[in-house]
Amino acid sequence: MEALIKEYENLEKKVLAYNPNLNVQRLRSAFEFAVSAHKGQKRKDGSPYVTHPIAAAEITAEMGLDEDSIIASLLHDVIEDTPVLYEEMAKKFGSSVANLVDGVTKLTRVVYTNKEDEQMENLRKMLMAMAKDIRVILIKIADRLHNMRTMAYQSETKRREKALETMEIYAPIAHRLGMQKVKWELEDLALLYLDPVGYREITDALENRKEVLDSFMSSIQQKIEDRLGEYGIKCKVYGRLKHIYSIYRKMYSQNKELSEVFDLCAFRVIVDTVADCYNVLGHIHDLFKPVLGRFKDYIGTPKPNMYQSLHTTVIGTEGIPFEVQIRTWEMHRTAEYGIAAHWKYKQGIDRHSHEEQFAWVRSLLEAQQDTDVSDFMHELKIDMFSDEVFVFTPKGDVINLPAGATPIDFAYSIHSAVGNRMTGAKVNGRIVPYDTQLQNGDIVEVITSNSSKGPSRDWINIAKSSEARSKIKQWLKKEKREENIIQGKAIFEAEMRRQNLKPTVLEHDDALPLILKKLALNSLDDLYAAIGFGGMTATRAVNRIKDELVRSAKASPDKALLERINHHQSDDLTKPGKASNGIIVEGVSNCLVKFSRCCSPVPGDEIIGFITKGYGVSVHRKDCVNYLNSKARPEESGRWINVRWAATGKDAYQTVLSLTAADRNNLVIDIATTLATINAKVRALSVRDTENGLATAQISIEVMNRDELKYAISRLSSIPGVMDVRRSSM
Repeated sequence: MEALIKEYENLEKKVLAYNPNLNVQRLRSAFEFAVSAHKGQKRKDGSPYVTHPIAAAEITAEMGLDEDSIIASLLHDVIEDTPVLYEEMAKKFGSSVANLVDGVTKLTRVVYTNKEDEQMENLRKMLMAMAKDIRVILIKIADRLHNMRTMAYQSETKRREKALETMEIYAPIAHRLGMQKVKWELEDLALLYLDPVGYREITDALENRKEVLDSFMSSIQQKIEDRLGEYGIKCKVYGRLKHIYSIYRKMYSQNKELSEVFDLCAFRVIVDTVADCYNVLGHIHDLFKPVLGRFKDYIGTPKPNMYQSLHTTVIGTEGIPFEVQIRTWEMHRTAEYGIAAHWKYKQGIDRHSHEEQFAWVRSLLEAQQDTDVSDFMHELKIDMFSDEVFVFTPKGDVINLPAGATPIDFAYSIHSAVGNRMTGAKVNGRIVPYDTQLQNGDIVEVITSNSSKGPSRDWINIAKSSEARSKIKQWLKKEKREENIIQGKAIFEAEMRRQNLKPTVLEHDDALPLILKKLALNSLDDLYAAIGFGGMTATRAVNRIKDELVRSAKASPDKALLERINHHQSDDLTKPGKASNGIIVEGVSNCLVKFSRCCSPVPGDEIIGFITKGYGVSVHRKDCVNYLNSKARPEESGRWINVRWAATGKDAYQTVLSLTAADRNNLVIDIATTLATINAKVRALSVRDTENGLATAQISIEVMNRDELKYAISRLSSIPGVMDVRRSSM
């Protein structure tokens, strides 16, 4: 208990340092309440569980949050992990604290069987929490940061799972909230568990070069301080190494060794006024040779997360490039703590004066309403973590968009009515196609017409931002319902036939209500319309329908429903059988099964089995050339046998993609980055040049099913210069 009291006293000192009006008795009461509530509970390392909320509260104190937030951090696991109820907490510490604790608890309470649905729901809840009270997510980030610091005591599976979630969700949220210091630590800790070998290679190499790097940074720092002191500019200068994940990304995206990464060091110059920032910039460029094209003015055009600074890359006398960031003390506090800086240095935040800073939260919440899960996850990661491009309206207003944005994104960022009436666009005074990628500094003008017929469906694929895609879908949903129904029905029925289901299975009264309830729709027309305007994919709808039909058929005493699931009679989905490698062979148990290398089938493919001599059954796709040729030969036609995928298969399957693209620099990097972005498990990647200016790549990856494969193909096809991506043989 003595150690716990000491930890609490350290927390109290941290809070008093920036909040002298702290109600010390109230904070101590919260500490004692947490100790009592968690009595007997232990962490994985054997320490009392209450050490975790105390540590999380210390992190929120470092952020400088208000008294209620510190108390809520101390109590953030009480409602979830102990018998204490919301009402008791509200009575003892007030409704503000109870609401914060309840908000944090709700972020982790629901568990889903489908990982993608779970991840989307957790993100949706986080966005809602941010829109309601930003302190909830700040406490949750503090909770996750301490958990990552102590992740060594968890199992390897748990470590990787939490590290991936941290990299995909928590680090991007910290980034969008402007909390660079927290973001960097989260990324480095996540990398430690996602690629421990790569992490240690970098840390060991940096340790070996420590003396040289320290000497270099000390020399540069002294030169800057001497120069600015000579001109009477009051400043603080310090150097730092880039954080490990930043170095890791540069090494692996550009296929470099650490010795080839020159800009390992960065320097910050912190001054009192904005005028001093630009004055210092002139001195830096006079001292060192600037690198053309590497200057960025985030003071004149701040980032959406409030970040402001001047960035310039220069080359030292040793020929080594390094970055210099110049900012005021207020800008520095915002860069370190983001939105939390408003509590630390202003003691509170006026919600209404910061509406613009939360506009992105609202736009993401609106975007997810009519979006398929996989699309939403993809779009969210673009909006949350992509680079930005800054462009100008003809009047000189700055508009920030995701990197790769087009005039369509620009138009919808102005207003949905501007996007819906758009008939063309000019960039820097010249008319350009809709799919033109905007660059920093472009002046963009939207050409509109009241006689416009509205956005095209193709715009959904051209637009980069979720805001634009969402607004296009909303217009199509509202204005083109009849057209959506016709188009959606055709797409849906084609997918039903592809998966060996008759569309007429939905005409039966007992099946239809179950399926519509599963899809949260009121009628078949709603289903067709959703597919037609892009709110749901046909594959996802049919898979859910199939699952519901099988579940209902198994539970129902009425066997007639089974007959409506239109697989071949010998290939019934609910027929008992033992799977081998995720495959059930008709009429055979415990059969040796292998996958053919000529067509590498994955779940979702129509498949057929071939009885080999001594090696069991070889599984082929039904469109495999070897199958099509063999079944025509009388001596082999009798060796083909019906097989099917096991309904509950959870294995990953290896397949090969063949990619053709225009030969260019960084093609391999773009392919590897795209595969890493979608978390594809790559078994092999090889690229070779051809004589006609093209390059071909063979990519061996593991996927769970055909949908994952289609998604991978879609993402690879979107890489600039890629002409064709198709399945190949191993």
